[in-house]
Amino acid sequence: MDIIKYIILGLLQGFTEPLPISSSGHIYILKAMLNTNFFNDLSLEIFLNFASFIAILLIFKKDVVSLIKGFFQYIRTKGEKGKDKFKYCMLLVVGTIPVALFGFFAKDALEDLLSKNIFFVGIGFFVTAISLLFAVDCDGKKTDKDISYKDALLIGLYQAVAIVPGISRSGMTLVGCLLNGFDKKTALKFSFMLYLPVSLGTMITGLSDLKAQAADVTLVLYYLVGMISAGLLTYISYNWLTKIVEKGKLWRFSLYLFAVAIFTVMLFI
Repeated sequence: MDIIKYIILGLLQGFTEPLPISSSGHIYILKAMLNTNFFNDLSLEIFLNFASFIAILLIFKKDVVSLIKGFFQYIRTKGEKGKDKFKYCMLLVVGTIPVALFGFFAKDALEDLLSKNIFFVGIGFFVTAISLLFAVDCDGKKTDKDISYKDALLIGLYQAVAIVPGISRSGMTLVGCLLNGFDKKTALKFSFMLYLPVSLGTMITGLSDLKAQAADVTLVLYYLVGMISAGLLTYISYNWLTKIVEKGKLWRFSLYLFAVAIFTVMLFI
């Protein structure tokens, strides 16, 4: 039965990570409903996040490789070659700064608050649901080359708000991009390219705590099964999200989130 728990959490992490429904919010609710310390395993959380990170990295591997090559080409030559890639990398840096600062100063306080009252996660679901409705009919003209540093900072602020469980990172960044005039393809790409440094940073900061939570070697198989589940579902879920965004059907997630929000508020009020 233990391995089934790891599979369930891996599937939950993988399915909810790309979708604009807040993976952290769903995991908080699951932990509260089951009233168990099983899901407080920091090592498992980091490994499952790593599996989702790898899945998204594989989806955007061509873009990532191209950005890295162009970045160093521009650094080396200072010419026009690679300039657009260098700028895109800098845009990602600018877009990551707000969430890094917010996470550093507010993460512990938020976790303390939420450990005492899950009600606020339900409020986060409401915020995401309403935000998605604002972007339903949006489909701008901006492509990669049109993104400004102001755009990146603004979308970074949207992302920073999503440090609150229940408020979706992918949802808020997609809304930020679409409201800022990005076309759907560009919005999806920028949203998930921003995910990569944030996810990597989360894993690195979490690794410092693993010394106190060294995983039992007997759990290696369970962790591996959970990671495979998370990675596969992240890949599948992202492709599903792409089709929904292209069809302008983000409102479907709003309906789901309103239902989850009401359930959460009623259950934990």
